[in-house]
Amino acid sequence: MYPELPHKNIDTGAGLERFACVLQGVDTNFETDTFLPIIKHVEKLTGQTYEGQMAFKVIADHVKALVFSISDGAMLSNEGRGYVLRRLLRRAVKYGRFLGMDKPFIYMLVDDVIEVMGVFYHQLHETKDIVKKIILKEEEKFLETISEGEKHLIDAVEKEGSVISGQTAFKLYDTYGFPIELTLEYADEQHVTVDVKAFEKALEAQKERSRNARSKHKGMQAQDEAFLNFDMPSAFVGYELLQVETKVIKVFEQGIVLEETPFYATSGGQEADQGTINGLKVTDVSKLPHGQFLHQVEGEFEEGDEVLAIVDAKSRLEIVRNHSAAHLFHQAIKDILGKHANQQGQLVSNKSWRFDFNHFETEDDAKILEIENLVKHYIIEKPLDVVIKEMPIDEAKKIGAMALFGEKYGDIVRVVNMGWSIELCGGTHVKNTKDIIDFAICSYESIGSGIYRMEGITGSNLEAKIAPYIQNYKEEVVQLKEKSNRLDASFILPDEPKLKGSYQDIINYRQYVLNLKELIKEHEKNIEKAKQQDAISNIDDLINDKLTNQVIVTRGLESKVLKQMIDIIVDKTKADTIFLINLTDEKATFICKSNNNKANDLIKLAASISHGSGGGRPHMAQGGTSHLDQIDEVIKQVSEKL
Repeated sequence: MYPELPHKNIDTGAGLERFACVLQGVDTNFETDTFLPIIKHVEKLTGQTYEGQMAFKVIADHVKALVFSISDGAMLSNEGRGYVLRRLLRRAVKYGRFLGMDKPFIYMLVDDVIEVMGVFYHQLHETKDIVKKIILKEEEKFLETISEGEKHLIDAVEKEGSVISGQTAFKLYDTYGFPIELTLEYADEQHVTVDVKAFEKALEAQKERSRNARSKHKGMQAQDEAFLNFDMPSAFVGYELLQVETKVIKVFEQGIVLEETPFYATSGGQEADQGTINGLKVTDVSKLPHGQFLHQVEGEFEEGDEVLAIVDAKSRLEIVRNHSAAHLFHQAIKDILGKHANQQGQLVSNKSWRFDFNHFETEDDAKILEIENLVKHYIIEKPLDVVIKEMPIDEAKKIGAMALFGEKYGDIVRVVNMGWSIELCGGTHVKNTKDIIDFAICSYESIGSGIYRMEGITGSNLEAKIAPYIQNYKEEVVQLKEKSNRLDASFILPDEPKLKGSYQDIINYRQYVLNLKELIKEHEKNIEKAKQQDAISNIDDLINDKLTNQVIVTRGLESKVLKQMIDIIVDKTKADTIFLINLTDEKATFICKSNNNKANDLIKLAASISHGSGGGRPHMAQGGTSHLDQIDEVIKQVSEKL
């Protein structure tokens, strides 16, 4: 018997593609069945044959990376891995242009990747549509950027010769969104160089300007030496208690620190608690560098003072409702919009919740209502227990906790588990989602490229709480009703929508305003049409004598009916010249028709007398004035000329 030898694993460095090369008897990764179907599709789209060109390889490689990453929840952005993905897509698009593709095409290759890899990675099928949409949107956006940037880059090469200045490269980057990496690649192809050092200097100067322009905020407290040196322990007991007897352990100019505090400090998007310390109002609570809470209070304290700290229970209740609702909302947008819809920021206060998330397109009202109804379902119809535990971060990830901001936590994290929604969170929450009572989305807007914001409310009496969000519509309704009354006080408008405490209220009021505008516009047209018909039907009353040149005065008619009227009057009277004056409270309008070519002269005479303006052709001219006190003189002198 030979002694048993220990088992050893040998890393050959041969990954999937290299083994595929050997097994399939081909020379390169790109000739294996993991890449070749993609390359064949590129051949078909471009009309060019693959003979080992770099462009085909880059496109095939990059589209695979994009499909897997986006399917896994990554988004294209200007930072982190999102920036890497954006660069991959832009590089693939650029190589596509070398093959004659000046329209989006990368998204068409998604199906090829999924056909090859989807057998083993089933989630690729589930996310196919959203991956294609995200890639298409990014391609369209970049093609616009690249087209504009190329023009300026070509001009720069012609003007600046062998070296593109750092200032030009920075302008391409800053003004036209043309990445420096792309500028360098184009420069290399044109056999010119870029002054990269000067570019970096210009970029740093911009960052410095941005830093200087940025206003001071609470984060600056971390730079304060006194705060940095303060490491005395202070405990937050506000998860369990809203009132505690404690003492002041430190007094800073900016506020006080307590030995124990029930006040939650502004953190993780949740605003600080309201309340009192020894009856004095707490105006703000913030975190210090070592985790203690700094209380800004409307009063003076000394170290060692015994105090009674009381959190406003009503305010805290509204905050926890809104924070727990924000967690439900986050899960709802993932279920309805897609797993890619990740939190980009939030603000939870005692008045509302606000949530920023990434998405690739603006959704319609029906989709927003679907999100709202799904959250309401888990509040009203199927409420969920909220279980909060501390555990190792690896364990939290195993149970599916969302850890988008995991880098902010240590090895032990606080997990807020609602069953349907599981997130890492240090904030305060309800015990059961039924305690949220009700939920409504109140606004929806785009706040940047691929970033959207929704805001909403929770609790009872949502009809009253939603009122501020429709205030603009209500003010517009008041203005429209006033306009309608000025036109015709007897005209009856439809009643305003009744509030339901839902995003449906926003939809209803938006549509109500549009309907009012259309109704009033149509009624205004009918009133003017009736006036015109009335004026035309009573033309005979305006005519003094037939066959006589004359000045005729009308009142309150629209300018567009005057030409029609003067044509009818000239036809009825058979006169050579008719001069028509229409008066309103603010101005007089002149129009003259003459068969003996006096119209322009008469209009200019009237304008001169009344300090107005006007002119035209000999047979037809018009003008006007705001000096109504001169109209009698106009009538007198024009009549004499006639």
